[in-house]
Amino acid sequence: MKTKLLITGSTGFVGRQLVAHLREDPASDIRMLVRRLPEKAPAPDDFVVVADFAEIDALHPALKDIQVVVHLASRVHIMNDSDPDPLEAFRRVNVGHTLQLARSAAAAGVKRFVFVSSVKVNGEGTAPGQAYRESDTPAPADPYGISKMEAEKGLKTIASQTGLQVVIIRPVLVYGPGVKANFENMMKWLCKGVPLPFGSLNNKRSLVALDNLVSFIKVCAEHPAAADQTFLISDGQDVSTTELLQRLGSALHSPARLLPVPARLLALGAGLFGKNSLSQRLCGSLQVDIHKARSLLGWQPVVTVDEGLKKTADYFLNERVK
Repeated sequence: MKTKLLITGSTGFVGRQLVAHLREDPASDIRMLVRRLPEKAPAPDDFVVVADFAEIDALHPALKDIQVVVHLASRVHIMNDSDPDPLEAFRRVNVGHTLQLARSAAAAGVKRFVFVSSVKVNGEGTAPGQAYRESDTPAPADPYGISKMEAEKGLKTIASQTGLQVVIIRPVLVYGPGVKANFENMMKWLCKGVPLPFGSLNNKRSLVALDNLVSFIKVCAEHPAAADQTFLISDGQDVSTTELLQRLGSALHSPARLLPVPARLLALGAGLFGKNSLSQRLCGSLQVDIHKARSLLGWQPVVTVDEGLKKTADYFLNERVK
């Protein structure tokens, strides 16, 4: 018997890969909730278009016969957000839309709601050698993280009131084929041979390859023990920024040219130019402990860091020559 899943955010970076993965599984039957039908949609009948999440109630066709909702759609973290009230903008989408969908799903008889949240619920960084755990007290530091925390709390309330099984996943930085933003910029710098002042960093960062995150989402949609649990997720191999650039340069066939500038000087320079948050991401540590995912669900990463970086680099190089 097939499991009927509704996927939101199916046209995004993670959603596209998740849909492709689920389509290869004969036990999965997927439907995608979108704001507009993608051009040249491979299977238009698999999509339900909704202009506003407020339209979704228990009788909405998107929820008909659905057993599991995987909610990826969100207002993503934005550098230099220009919205006059960023917190309200994040709340409107990440809290309001999420809880509206969850309430309607519960009323429609959906069994499980998988919510992809963020490590930013835990905070912005850890001391080297220490790692966030699911049991830690949340400490979000920006509007995006606050909105994800509030959505998590609202979902737990709905679960307690309705019996809807809620699974919360907090990924770290996701990389993979088609990644954008700072990760793509790093690949551009490396390919151009730009000398980078990151040769002496001893920080530790947890990352998660797209293949690993998609694999874990699928496990959370199916595994009985995942019900009403929260999970932190990563590749299980933490690297310094220096190591990441070296490995990524190798994958790109463009060895990293790294200058040994001390971390304290980088932080000082970043502060002078108002780039403290960027400095934290490049020079600071952020580690997560994935013991719970491994022990409770029996999940293991399906690719290593180097395998994930190679896939990312190969896609980037192929796109450059088109």
